[in-house]
Amino acid sequence: MGATPSGDPEKGSGTLDRGHSPGESSNGNSSKNAKNPGSGGPEAHVSGQSNKPLTRPAHALTFSELATELGADPLSGLSPEEAKRRVEEYGTNDLGEAEGVQPIKIVIAQIANAMTMVLVLAMAVSFAIGSYIEGGVVAAVILLNVVVGFFQEYSAEKTMDSLRSLSSPTANVVRGGEAIVVPSGEIVPGDLVEVKMGDTIPADLRLIEAKNFETDEALLTGESLPVRKSENATFPDTTGPGDRLNVAYSSSTVTKGRAKGIVFATGIYTEIGAIASALNKKDSKVRPVKRNDKGKAGPHRYLEAYTLTLGDVAGKFLGVNVGTPLQRKLSKLAMLLFAIAVVFALVVLGANKFDTNQQVIIYAVATGLSMIPASLVVVLTITMAAGTKRMVERNVIVRNLKSLEALGAVTDICSDKTGTLTQGKMVARGAWVPGMGTYTVEMAAGASPFDPTKGSIKFSEKVPTQINFKSAGGEDGVATSAQELLATSKGSSASRLQDFLTVASLANLATVYEKQPGEWHARGDPTEIAIQVFASRFDFNRLDVVSQDASKPGKWSEVAEFPFDSDVKRMSVVMRNNETSENVAFTKGAVERVIGVCPKYTVGEKELDVTEEFKDEILRNMEVFAGLGLRVLALASRTVPSNVTVSEDMNRDAIEKDLVFRGLIGLYDPPRPESAAAVRECHQAGISVHMLTGDHPETAKAIAIEVGILPSRMERVSADVAKAMVMTAGDFDALSDQQVDELPVLPLVIARCAPSTKVRMIEALHRRGKFCAMTGDGVNDSPSLRRADVGIAMGQSGSDVAKDASDIVLTDDNFASIVAAIEEGRRIFDNIQKFVLHVLAENIAQACTLLIGLVFKDATGLSVFPLAPVEIVWIIMVTSGLPDMGLGFERAVPDIMRRPPQSLKTGIFTWEFCIDMVVYGLWIAALCLTSFVLRVYAFGDGDLGIDCNDGFSPTCETVFKARATTFACLTWFALFLAWELVDVRRSFFRMQPGSKKYFTQWFHDVWRNKFLFWAIIGGFVTLFPTLYIPVINKVVFKHMGISWEWGIVFIAAFLFFSGVEAWKWGKRVYFRRQERKRTGLQWKDMDIEDRVFGDYLTHSSSSDSSLPVDGREMARGADSRD
Repeated sequence: MGATPSGDPEKGSGTLDRGHSPGESSNGNSSKNAKNPGSGGPEAHVSGQSNKPLTRPAHALTFSELATELGADPLSGLSPEEAKRRVEEYGTNDLGEAEGVQPIKIVIAQIANAMTMVLVLAMAVSFAIGSYIEGGVVAAVILLNVVVGFFQEYSAEKTMDSLRSLSSPTANVVRGGEAIVVPSGEIVPGDLVEVKMGDTIPADLRLIEAKNFETDEALLTGESLPVRKSENATFPDTTGPGDRLNVAYSSSTVTKGRAKGIVFATGIYTEIGAIASALNKKDSKVRPVKRNDKGKAGPHRYLEAYTLTLGDVAGKFLGVNVGTPLQRKLSKLAMLLFAIAVVFALVVLGANKFDTNQQVIIYAVATGLSMIPASLVVVLTITMAAGTKRMVERNVIVRNLKSLEALGAVTDICSDKTGTLTQGKMVARGAWVPGMGTYTVEMAAGASPFDPTKGSIKFSEKVPTQINFKSAGGEDGVATSAQELLATSKGSSASRLQDFLTVASLANLATVYEKQPGEWHARGDPTEIAIQVFASRFDFNRLDVVSQDASKPGKWSEVAEFPFDSDVKRMSVVMRNNETSENVAFTKGAVERVIGVCPKYTVGEKELDVTEEFKDEILRNMEVFAGLGLRVLALASRTVPSNVTVSEDMNRDAIEKDLVFRGLIGLYDPPRPESAAAVRECHQAGISVHMLTGDHPETAKAIAIEVGILPSRMERVSADVAKAMVMTAGDFDALSDQQVDELPVLPLVIARCAPSTKVRMIEALHRRGKFCAMTGDGVNDSPSLRRADVGIAMGQSGSDVAKDASDIVLTDDNFASIVAAIEEGRRIFDNIQKFVLHVLAENIAQACTLLIGLVFKDATGLSVFPLAPVEIVWIIMVTSGLPDMGLGFERAVPDIMRRPPQSLKTGIFTWEFCIDMVVYGLWIAALCLTSFVLRVYAFGDGDLGIDCNDGFSPTCETVFKARATTFACLTWFALFLAWELVDVRRSFFRMQPGSKKYFTQWFHDVWRNKFLFWAIIGGFVTLFPTLYIPVINKVVFKHMGISWEWGIVFIAAFLFFSGVEAWKWGKRVYFRRQERKRTGLQWKDMDIEDRVFGDYLTHSSSSDSSLPVDGREMARGADSRD
């Protein structure tokens, strides 16, 4: 081998100098590394070497030599135990650039934020005017807020850090003979790694197999074009990184083909590890200066850049330009409330004629503080972190926090079929060979789908169109073994069957093998595994007929591979017959695409022309299989003329032509047991489900009806609507945008779907005002994943490119997990709405109490506040902070998936939210002011004393007791409101509508969320020390202990509950009536098919173009909760 790079005719003499890491000479080694080969540290690491030095660099060794030195197995990989030991020996496969959670930054963030600064300002004002007690209490609250906020934020950051590690790239490795997916950080030297187009190389690999394999190494070498790799070449020790064509480098991306390789370097010992410091450079936060064509800039450009930079810093400090859209929106809300607080403070000063008296100023400060939602952003962050952690438990990894807000608004899901709605465990159930007959596989109950020795095969000389597969008697033919069928086939029949099986075995990259007697394993694509198992039933296993290496020659040797292409929907392999030296092309793919390049087929020993009549017969037979829910592929082959030089660089059209049609094979991929229930749950939630699949329309339609995507009563659907519901990508793409918009319904099933069709589907949904989620797994899916409102990548089958383009990743590739993610998104949205409503309703209550309380003036003409400043701060920071967080942890309400999606345009600030906020705030303020008035005027002497804002005197006893009564009422209302907001419409005493515990259900509900329960109990308990401990009550809180006044508090609490319950009852009645006006019955009580497809089951034909996509539009906003 030993070919030097300079001898490569494609590269020329200049290629040695491209792509060296910093500090390297042109021979590929750094001068420093050359002095200390094998000293062991990363600084002494030699380019091309392993973590522990090899006899020669990896590119200079054959892959068998490298495997021997590393103790690797090129077939079965390392054992799990050995891999674990090597992780401990070599460490994790990372570059050490992750900063992790940094406590110092969290502390600074807790102090240097707008909310804390407002409190600091209030503290400074208090100290400045000599109100040392108020200033001291605010200072203590600031300290408490920083400490508690630090631990909460630290916990949230740790959660997010663990989630980032979960969403990091993964690698497909073979360990103990099993293909598994592991995080890239767990890769060790000696691992056997499989990569395909779209994957990111997890570590430096010495290739042992490369099929049409190219990688993008621009990150490492600066080479703009993909680099073609070859596993058999070896190179001199001094070859530079850019010319080691038998090595795939960590962090490079596979742009074409597939490969297997043995890991020889990980972490900082990889080539990318040598330049990790350059990758870790922080981006400048200073805005660049705009310059003219000559590179010069005037003074105004510098002023512009510095002004924008200061604006960025201020925006980050205020939180209005960082975080998710909802976090930014709430930060802006906090700024608005701060402005309102300033206005209210001025109102207080104005009501007291701008008297600079200490009492007036402290009253103004208290009123301003009453509008500050100090815990808002912190609780939001914690709620989102807890939500993402909970999603992991439901097999969903959140890569983008903004998707948490978007999930609750999803109106349409566009999903793949194979492996998402179905199990992804395919079994070949039927095959048709022209001129011979139909083969039907019967699987043994409980048998492994990988075991070709289990089950039996029925053979019938009839074609599929003549067999009634759905009859009670099943298929025609007699069950027998594959070997018997092969043995009884004679002459031309045996030859035709062998030709069919040879294509099935060789146009196939899957590996099916018996690891131990009776224990069968498989690696590869599920479709190819199923076909390989079928061929193995007849002893046509690829491993038995293809040369593995020089020590194990076989009948066939691989010459070239043309992988599956989503545009041509075919894959081909060219093999050399070692007995005849002929090259033979074997092709499989979509039936329409394969028969389009097949001019011939065989009957007996004759090759006949494929006529239009025969094509129709093929398609009819395919539709019979497809109608059973089988995925149908066509098989074909031909002998490549000897004058054609075959290589993987040639145009595949030169190979995929003049093929001989060999037959059809039908594969069954059963729906996941949970798919039908998940689709039904989507329909209950007002979400349309669209299936976008590469399968035949009949196959897709059969599965779609089985899982409920299409109505079971298709016969009741008008012809034009039924035609629009199921379309092929060719038909859909042939329509103009205007024609798509005029369709009565966007397709619920698109068959033969191409990646570009997915993008058009998203655009069509957006034009109809829909909010869509799109699944994808391939490289070509990344545009649609980015274009979708929520991009969903497959964690098991998805490429790294698709995952990078996505917002969330499904670890189990299961459609039901998408529904779980939407449910979690709605729950998080609901909970954020609840605690924001709780905070703002309290702010309104406190502000109104203080502003209306301006009318209470003492003998000197100064206003006497009904609530002292310390009381305000205490309720905001101590009493309400933890209940707010508890509302963020609340579980989903019972009907969360039985109501239409919410609108992101209004977000959490719906008209219902705004009215609730005002009603609850005013009701609490009214009750608080009433309790103050009752204690002062009805049960007191009406004397407001003198200087009762400043301290206690005998004349202030009435005011201090009235203030304590008001404080106790407000505390109880704040705590009770948290429980009432667990469900914003249902009664607190009847949150579970189906429960039989009519009198005790409320206790089970409050106990269910233990965090909220103990937070509220803590709020009750902490009230009493503030009322009854001497000094603390009169000096700090400006109130005193109460006795019979508790009667007022209890009556006010009863009135509070009565008012809130009456308001919620009124809302329920209103929304029920609104729904009946729109639909005649409640949304949740409508039949599922009537709700989703009702428009199309009852309307007909041409005038339906104005119909909504489904019945959701009739109930939009009618969110009923009895």
